[in-house]
Amino acid sequence: MAKINFGGVVEEVITRKEFPLSKARKVLKNEVIAVLGYGVQGPAQSLNLRDNGFNVIVGQDSRFQKDWDRARKDGWVPGKTLFELDEAVRRGTIIMMLVSDAAQRQIWPLVKQNLKEGDALYFSHGFSIVYKKQTSVIPPENVDVIMVAPKGSGTSVRRNFLSGSGINSSFAVGQDYTGKAMDRCLAIGIGIGSGYLFPTTFEHEVYSDLTGERGVLMGALAGIMEAQYDILRKNGHSPSEAFNETVEELTQSLIRLVDEKGMDWMYSNCSATAQRGALDWKPKFKKAVMPVFKELYERVKSGKETERVIKACGKPNYQEELQKELSAMGNSEMWQAGKAVRDLRPKEPAKAIGKKAKGIAGRAVN
Repeated sequence: MAKINFGGVVEEVITRKEFPLSKARKVLKNEVIAVLGYGVQGPAQSLNLRDNGFNVIVGQDSRFQKDWDRARKDGWVPGKTLFELDEAVRRGTIIMMLVSDAAQRQIWPLVKQNLKEGDALYFSHGFSIVYKKQTSVIPPENVDVIMVAPKGSGTSVRRNFLSGSGINSSFAVGQDYTGKAMDRCLAIGIGIGSGYLFPTTFEHEVYSDLTGERGVLMGALAGIMEAQYDILRKNGHSPSEAFNETVEELTQSLIRLVDEKGMDWMYSNCSATAQRGALDWKPKFKKAVMPVFKELYERVKSGKETERVIKACGKPNYQEELQKELSAMGNSEMWQAGKAVRDLRPKEPAKAIGKKAKGIAGRAVN
């Protein structure tokens, strides 16, 4: 492991230098990796593993025609590399549980029935294992239990793999029956294209993940954007102006500077007026949302959020209700304005003209 200083705290991480792809292939040369589920993470992880030369098959319930057809379109062949869930488990030696959290609870009896001694049970989320009293997912003692959790959506896992950068992932070993669980875990992590791997536990992964999704990454971000957009609109600003000042400038300019060198770098590349205002208001926003994050973390840790997920996502009509909620968001004025703004983005990059333009291109963002 490489020792890295993270803001004064030294952590040990695994990079492609410590665990190269050649080593991963050697570790998994006799394994059959069965990826269960072709919805969100399944396509990305299975395709990345296949592209990296591993022996991969896909298990997908054919009654879910959309996902089955998607798998076929991606080159998985029924009867050869694409199977029903139970057959995939029987054929596999590393069983990757990549169906949704709610679905893992439903398919677990089938998976457990077809597991073999020495198999590895793989997860990309600690949900089912940590909240076992609610999910009833309790692995038998004669299998390895491992986890690699990419810190990004399936779409990003695939896109970053194709670009060569990869998505950072956490990893954990929950049960080591064979004595090779750690090597199996790290090899899969490298195989799916992780940028680097950092150690965690199943508990820490699910607590941080559920908090992050409901907080900064999705829930808080969407809520804050809607609040600012609504205030601007109520004060007479046009949809275009409100959306650009709320979303477009963040996603197309500022967040890219944060990605490049951090928040302070983004601040330093904005005007003095923007810097002063942001520095003054940042602690006010932090104070306002801190109680919300405390409540959120406690609900995650206590299992109340898990209970909510299982109850809601397990309903027969959940997909229909979900689409109604997503459509309400997508059809709101804010995100319809966003569609119009995206359509207006230049299809080709602007070309600098002359020395004056070259000079302007190097100046800081205002």
